[in-house]
Amino acid sequence: MAIQKIFSVLFLQLVFAFLLVELTNAGGLQLGFYQRTCPDAELIVHQALYRYISRDRTLAASLLRMHFHDCFIRGCDASVLISSAGKNQTEKDAIPNKTLRGFNVIDAVKSALEKKCPGVVSCADVLALVARDSVLMVGGPHWDVPTGRRDGRVSIANEALFNLPPPFANITVLKQQFAGVGLSVKDLAVLSGGHTIGIGHCTTISDRLYNFTGKGDTDPALDPRYAAQLKKKCKPGNSNTVTEMDPGSFKSFDEDYYTVVAKRRGLFQSDAALLDDAETRDYVKLQSRTQGSTFAQDFAESMVKMGNIGVLTGKQGEIRKRCAFVN
Repeated sequence: MAIQKIFSVLFLQLVFAFLLVELTNAGGLQLGFYQRTCPDAELIVHQALYRYISRDRTLAASLLRMHFHDCFIRGCDASVLISSAGKNQTEKDAIPNKTLRGFNVIDAVKSALEKKCPGVVSCADVLALVARDSVLMVGGPHWDVPTGRRDGRVSIANEALFNLPPPFANITVLKQQFAGVGLSVKDLAVLSGGHTIGIGHCTTISDRLYNFTGKGDTDPALDPRYAAQLKKKCKPGNSNTVTEMDPGSFKSFDEDYYTVVAKRRGLFQSDAALLDDAETRDYVKLQSRTQGSTFAQDFAESMVKMGNIGVLTGKQGEIRKRCAFVN
């Protein structure tokens, strides 16, 4: 009798556990979220995006960066897409986001979705899917994107100004900011690899080249020969020129970024900072030594993890009709 009671209790606990998991999943993200409501959603995104990436591969880095900047502020809720109105300055107009490109691409993708499935697919999911497909279209890995995000209604410029990891951050600040959104030190090392594509503005590295400690000096962590090359391109006060983050392959998603960083040729201080921590340094050296043996898989996993930051689901938020404006 006692044994029967024990089994009954265990059975009830097991049933409760399964119900709890089901309820949790119902309120969260899931693969194939639009299977019934917009079955061609991912195909529509891919086709609309390809029309832009096929003409300008540099957009891939911009769109990946946009998803990153969105998720770090208020979670992955497409708040980075909301346009300022009156005195309300949104994330889009924050200094770190002034150089974001590709808002027109997001609008085109969303418009294509609205024609087929009006009011169904969120702008937050559009950002996540576009980031994945952008990476794929320039030679990077594919990953399954859980969907079901809802769009936020709030966007504040100062939150982006103070909470986005800056390119001049040291390793301590970077680790703190990644931990603050639930990402690990490994995620930091992995997601930094996104700098294998894209460009940097000379203004971002001006102090690193010409006034690192306020005495007209150059960052000693930067390879002197590379610093000399950068100085030829980035003259003091030059605000218009850009330079490749991964010289020679900045339009292709590969593991070469880690080789560059290992040689002390990372463009930003935040790239160089990866050599100042044992765990991130070991990851850099591993990928550099093994031609990125685990980078593609690691990047896919970290992107899924990042895409889960602070998501709105269920009845939270809304599904914006136009990504730049709350309904």
